[in-house]
Amino acid sequence: MPLDDALRAALDPRSVAVIGASDNPNKVGGRPIHFLSKFGFRGQVYPINPTRAEIQGYKAYPDLAALPEAPELVVVAIPGEAGIQAVDACAERGVKVCIVMASGFGETGEAGMAAQRAMVARARARGMRIVGPNSQGLANFGTGAVANFATMFIEAPPADGPVGIVSQSGATSLVPYALLRGRGIGVRYVCATGNDADLTAVELAEAMVADPEIRLLLIYLEGMTDATRLASLAAAARERDLPVVALKAGRTAAGAQAARSHTGSLAGEDRVIDAFLKRHGIWRASDMHDWCAAAELYLKGWRPGGRRLVAISNSGASCVMAADRATELDLPLGRFQPETVTALKGVLPGFATTTNPIDVTAALLSNSRLFSDVLPIVGRDPAADLFFIAIPVAGAGYDVPAFARDTAQFMADTGKPVALGVPQPNIAAVFAEAGIPTYPNETTAMRALAQLAAHTAMMRRSLPAMPAAAPVTLPAGTKPFLGEADSLALLAAQGMPVVAHRLCRTEAEARAAFAELGGPVAVKACSADVPHKSEHGLVALGLADADAVAATFQAQMAGLQALGAEADGVIVARMVKGRRELVLGARRDPMVGPAVLVGDGGKYVEALGDVAVLVPPFTAEDVVEALMDLRIAPILRGTRGEPALDLATYADAAVRLGAMMLAAGGAIASVDLNPVMVGAAGEPTAIVDALVERGADGAG
Repeated sequence: MPLDDALRAALDPRSVAVIGASDNPNKVGGRPIHFLSKFGFRGQVYPINPTRAEIQGYKAYPDLAALPEAPELVVVAIPGEAGIQAVDACAERGVKVCIVMASGFGETGEAGMAAQRAMVARARARGMRIVGPNSQGLANFGTGAVANFATMFIEAPPADGPVGIVSQSGATSLVPYALLRGRGIGVRYVCATGNDADLTAVELAEAMVADPEIRLLLIYLEGMTDATRLASLAAAARERDLPVVALKAGRTAAGAQAARSHTGSLAGEDRVIDAFLKRHGIWRASDMHDWCAAAELYLKGWRPGGRRLVAISNSGASCVMAADRATELDLPLGRFQPETVTALKGVLPGFATTTNPIDVTAALLSNSRLFSDVLPIVGRDPAADLFFIAIPVAGAGYDVPAFARDTAQFMADTGKPVALGVPQPNIAAVFAEAGIPTYPNETTAMRALAQLAAHTAMMRRSLPAMPAAAPVTLPAGTKPFLGEADSLALLAAQGMPVVAHRLCRTEAEARAAFAELGGPVAVKACSADVPHKSEHGLVALGLADADAVAATFQAQMAGLQALGAEADGVIVARMVKGRRELVLGARRDPMVGPAVLVGDGGKYVEALGDVAVLVPPFTAEDVVEALMDLRIAPILRGTRGEPALDLATYADAAVRLGAMMLAAGGAIASVDLNPVMVGAAGEPTAIVDALVERGADGAG
């Protein structure tokens, strides 16, 4: 992925100037100069301060015009109007990138947002990019280009390494840095874009993906303004087996509001974001500790082919708890081959457990060879993808260095992932020194293994091709919703299984429809002005004779007239009895584009929320897999003597719906298909209710 000159200058500048430079290294204007010197930046450093001739050992300059060259990167460390003027001067001088540290812009309200937009527009017109405003700065510990004012780099001394961190929040860029450095992991990039007004976190992440020495990328997002670019970044990362782990704020309504007030970014609908990240092989962490908990496992280069776990401990209780955690984390315990069990019996004491989990018992105290004997045996078993070792108690009398050497040798020989749960810090330090991923408790260790396995599977899934959709043409009109007849016709044109129905404009047509379809039937008023008919008593079900259909026609037409609604007529539809009511839906998310909803339907769909979201491209197999992760899955598979549901037609309809949304562009805002009646094998599947909402491009 080739980098443009601005991205190169942001992360690897040849020269850096600081406007508002201070001789005090503990001030915002002094910290970047101190870091550039302390961390070995080899380029030119230009402090700008009209009151000083020298700052922190560097020659100082009164203003930008006095510099011998246009610096590639400038830090603006002064606030207010003077800061805005300094940014404009940088653009005029030919600066490539300007870091604006001052706050008081888009995060403060509309006036601040207007000032921010104008400042960015002036800079872009002159070819300069802006990081910020409200930015803590950028740091590249590979080159010493640390244009940043973070105190954390003093508290936790840096070391160059294979991790890149990019964040829209300054503080959130530093927590993972501190956690990783505390575990001895080097970090190359720590970048905070603040308001993300111009040069974005995703663009900086692209630059990190292009660095061949980066082997793990951590990215924090409060808003997703360029999902297309993020998807492209993810594809480039997967191509070179680079894990990307994201922390996305705004999981709840309160969190979304906090995101808006913090950086001016809009948080998206959370399920859609989850589906988008999963589709593109980006792991979504639940919190800042989760964000980097599996870092050591990724950096070992481990990419397991499955999720089967082998657990080993010198404690029976730890074995039981490991089995419990494995169930919770969907990590099946590998079932050993008979020859593995026989070999284990040959090395373990007779009272030890040779099934999985393996309890080597307190015999480890008297026989320090147990680890080196057991690990190679189970490592050869095809049921072993992941290894968890719990050592709740060790110390005097235990040959801990031998345990660590044997485990490290096993890792080197097999290349299989290993994580240890060791609560005693002094014992954990011995294993960590041997290069073994070590965690203070069993749950954290096993969660990291589960993440590694699941993320590896996500990264290895290629993006499928969506089927071509039929041309999407909406009927003329400007009303927000289509009438149900038009909605059903749109779906039928895509080959989706809509219920047999007729639109009737006269009582005679209603009687004829009943005669053609046969009873019983449903009768529903049809009007684009009344999208939710049942709320107005305009739906009648199970009508079994022509007179009842005719009477209902008259009543519903009168009901529409009473509401002042324009009437298309009434729909007479064949009643379809399914074994389960499912839902299909779609919406065009403003950030990531089309998203398709699948899951349990009916009138309690919102109350129960047993649904999943898929982001195109996806397959029918992906739809079924998503359904099998829901609470309703046992019913779909068949339970209590009931047959399994035939999900093939439903899954195909979901794929066609996704293809239609892609083809429609901005013409369709949302689609609501509830219920979709689904039966067992040989029984029909039918969409019996449909509501299509026009998008901005769908009026005409």
